[in-house]
Amino acid sequence: MVLPGALWFLFFSYLPMFGTIIAFKEYRFSRHGFWASIVNSKWVGWDNFKFLFSTNDAYVITRNTLLYNIAFIIIGLILAVAMAIVLSEITNKRLAKVYQTGMFLPYFLSWVIVGYFAFSFLSSERGLLNHLFQSMGIDAIQWYSNPKVWPYILILVYLWKAVGYNSVVYLAAIMGIDRSLYEAAMIDGASKFQQIRSITIPLLTPIITIMTLLAVGKIFYADFGLFFQVPRDSGTLYSVTNVIDTYVYRGLKTTGEIGMSTAAGLYQSVVGFILVMVSNLIVRKYDKDSALF
Repeated sequence: MVLPGALWFLFFSYLPMFGTIIAFKEYRFSRHGFWASIVNSKWVGWDNFKFLFSTNDAYVITRNTLLYNIAFIIIGLILAVAMAIVLSEITNKRLAKVYQTGMFLPYFLSWVIVGYFAFSFLSSERGLLNHLFQSMGIDAIQWYSNPKVWPYILILVYLWKAVGYNSVVYLAAIMGIDRSLYEAAMIDGASKFQQIRSITIPLLTPIITIMTLLAVGKIFYADFGLFFQVPRDSGTLYSVTNVIDTYVYRGLKTTGEIGMSTAAGLYQSVVGFILVMVSNLIVRKYDKDSALF
C-alpha cells in the first residue's frame, strides 16, 4: 500500500532534485536532449542568484511573499479552528454536512474562475460593488488601479477559498476527542465556552502545531493563481501583488532564463527547509509530542 506513494515521491520529488544544478548554469537547450543540455550548458556559479536579488524588485517580492503568507497562516489558522469548532457543535448532522459542503466547495474552484468572480464584483464598469456605490451616490472605485485595497482583497479571497478545506483537518481531530470528557465537564457545570477553552483547544494543540510547522515550510512559496489571476496581472498593482512566483514567471516570459527560475525555486526550498528545521527544534524544546520529528 505504501509503494504507490513512495514511487510518486521518488519520481516527482526526489529525482527532480538533480535538476537543481541548472540554478548554477546558463541553461541553453540542446537538440541532443534535456540531460545533454544540462551537461553542455555553461557553469556560471552564483550568477543566477545575483541576477535574482540585484534587481529593485527583490525587496518587494520577498516582503510581499513573507507578509502575505504570515497573514494567511495566522488568520487562516484562527478561522479554520473556529469554523471546525462551530461545525462540531451543530447537532443536526444533515445540516452540518450541507454547511461543510458549502465551505469545502470553493477549494475546488480554479483561480481562473475565482478571478472572474472577483472581477464581477470589482469591475469599474459592471462590477456589483460599483453599482451598489453608485446607487448610494458614491463615485465608482477603480479597484484594479488602487494598490492600497488589494492586500485586504487578496487575504479575503484566499481565506474564502482555503479556510473551509483547512477546517476539515481540525474537525476530524475534534470528532476524535473522547466525548466522556465533555460529559464530565457538563456534570461539573462547565459552560460551552469553558469546554472549548479547557478541552477542545488543548487537545487540538498538537495538530495545530504540526499544521503550522508545515505551513511555515512553504512561507516563501506564494499561490501563483491568487497573485496572478485575481489581480488580472495589472501592472499598477505590482507593488502589492508581485511575489517571487509571479516575478519568476514574468521573467521567464520576457527573458526565458530557466537558470534564474531554478535559482528562485532552490532559494525558496532551502529557506523553507531551514525554517521548518528551526521551528521544529523550537517546538521540540518545549513539547516533544507536538514536534514533527
